[in-house]
Parts: sequence; structure tokens; C-alpha cells
Amino acid sequence: MNKRVFLSIVAVLAATWVHVDVQAQTTPIKFQLDWRFEGPSALFLTPLARGYFKDAKLDVTVDAGSGSGGAVTRVASGSYDMGFADLAALMEFHANNPDAPNKPVAVMMVYNDTPASVMALKKSGIRQPGDLNGKRLGAPVFDAGRRAFPIFAKANNISNVQWTSMDPPLRETLLVRGDIDAITGFTFTSLLNLEARGVAASDVVVLPYPAWGVKLYGNAIIASPKLLKENPAAVKAFLSAFAKGVREVIANPAAAIADVKARDGIINVALETRRLQLAIDTVINSANARAEGFGQVNGPRLSLMASQVSDAFNTRSRVDPQAVWSASFLPTRGGLNVLPKK
Repeated sequence: MNKRVFLSIVAVLAATWVHVDVQAQTTPIKFQLDWRFEGPSALFLTPLARGYFKDAKLDVTVDAGSGSGGAVTRVASGSYDMGFADLAALMEFHANNPDAPNKPVAVMMVYNDTPASVMALKKSGIRQPGDLNGKRLGAPVFDAGRRAFPIFAKANNISNVQWTSMDPPLRETLLVRGDIDAITGFTFTSLLNLEARGVAASDVVVLPYPAWGVKLYGNAIIASPKLLKENPAAVKAFLSAFAKGVREVIANPAAAIADVKARDGIINVALETRRLQLAIDTVINSANARAEGFGQVNGPRLSLMASQVSDAFNTRSRVDPQAVWSASFLPTRGGLNVLPKK
């Protein structure tokens, strides 16, 4: 073997070793969304599309979901490493499965306020929570607003409501048809769905839970305890890359929708841009989020929510707020500085 051939072999082997070494340093993360690809999905799809997760040595895959409860159970089962879910759903899972070995933990708050609200048509005569007494309400059984309605009802002295259950696509349709008097749902979902069914926004009465005495947190990023224990650096890297992406999404929602369109080519770009902007304005860049800091929670408020969820959801055991939340993996204060000044 001559010297030139020998050096070529050495070069190929060296390149192979480098490739293997890079691959070994990349951590795969399977991420489960709470819902299908809509405007707010840009929060995760934009940092993915722009390579922020890749730059952090993470191989992230983001899948659409079918509800917060499903996201929690899939992370708990080990099918997914991380996910996006309503904090109340996570609390319920903890309290109803006290002996479960792999209970997910919330590691970053994204929706500082619950997006849940009661929505009715103006022609129903409903103007404020007290008008819901004796009315017919509708929502899927797993809807976050419906599950938390007892908290809303207690705060506003509401009683004697009748519930109708349906699949999500029928919720707004039944309201428009007059089969029910009001619905619960995420404001940025149901309000725009009503518009898509021919209802003007000016003809819809929206009663947001946060505006009527309900201080619940909304959706948070959750992670499996296995990942938190075995690779805390990967979780920290994910949250830092995510926060970087969120800053860009908030700054230019219209551009971020292109990343959602790339994953679901049939979305209505104008509608989803509005949905994303509504989510930003109401639950991401909210007054509470600016007061507490993006990604973070307030201890007493978290404890109050744990108590309220325990009562409203009638859980097997009381929710332990310290068990469902950890701030240990959050980026630095500068990394969390993603909200524009009011």
C-alpha cells in the first residue's frame, strides 16, 4: 500500500469518526402538541424550521395532537419525551394516578392565562356570567373550559346549567343552530370557528375565564421525568431554543404562519394568522405574563390552582403543586426576555 492510498483511508476513517461523534452528541426529542397544526403551533414549528433545535444539538420531531389529556398520557407512557398540555390536565393526571411511575412535569409556562371562555351569541340575551343560570351549555367532555367550569361557576354564582356533549367539530355548529345557548372553548379557537360559520365577531359574547375571577394557568411545556433525570441538559437546550423561536413568532406572526403552512398545506393562512395573534394578545403577552415573566409561575397562584383543580375535578388525591412544576430547567432571565414592552 502506497502512502497516498494510506492517507486516503485515514481521511475517510477520520471523517466517519467525526460523523459518528456528531450523531452521538445529538439528542432525539419526540414532542407532542396538544392539538392539530393551527396558528399557535408556530411557537414550536418556527424554531424547528429555522434550525434552532438543531443548533442546540437536538433532533426534534413535532407531532399534532388530539387534546391536552392525550399529550399528558403519551408523555407519561414514554411514547413522547416532551409535550404541550393544559396545566389543569397535568394536575388531574398527577392527582388521579398518585402511584404512576412516570408522571410528566411542567417545565415552562407558555399560556400564562387559561384561554378558556364561555361564548354565546348576542341574540341569546347572555351578557354576563349570571345570565348562564338555567342555560344549555355545550362542549366536548374533555374540553378544558368545561372541565374547569365549576371554578368559573363558583366564582360567579352560576348554577343549574345543562350540558350537551359533542365532538369538537360540532361545537360551534350547534351554537349557531340554536341547539345550545353557549359553549366553552379556547377563545382563539371557537371565536374564529364561529366566524368561519358565518357569525360576525360583533355578534359573539365572549366571557374569558381570567376576566371573571378564574386565575388558572393555561398550557405549559411538559417533560418526562426520565428525560429530566437522564438528560437535563437536553431539556434546558430545548427550552432555550424554543424561547428564541417564540421571540421571533411574537415579533412577526405573519411570517411564522409559513412554518405552519409547511406542515399542513390546507390551512387558511389569514385565519391562522389571526388565531396566532389572538393567542399572543390574550394568553402569551398578557398582563399576568408580563408581571410574572414569560415561562415562569407565581407560587401562591400555582398553589391556588392546585386546590381549585382538586375540588373541581374531584381528583382521587389532592394536587401537589410542587410535584407538577419545576423551574430548574428554564433559560436565564435574558433568555426568557421574549415579550415586547407594552
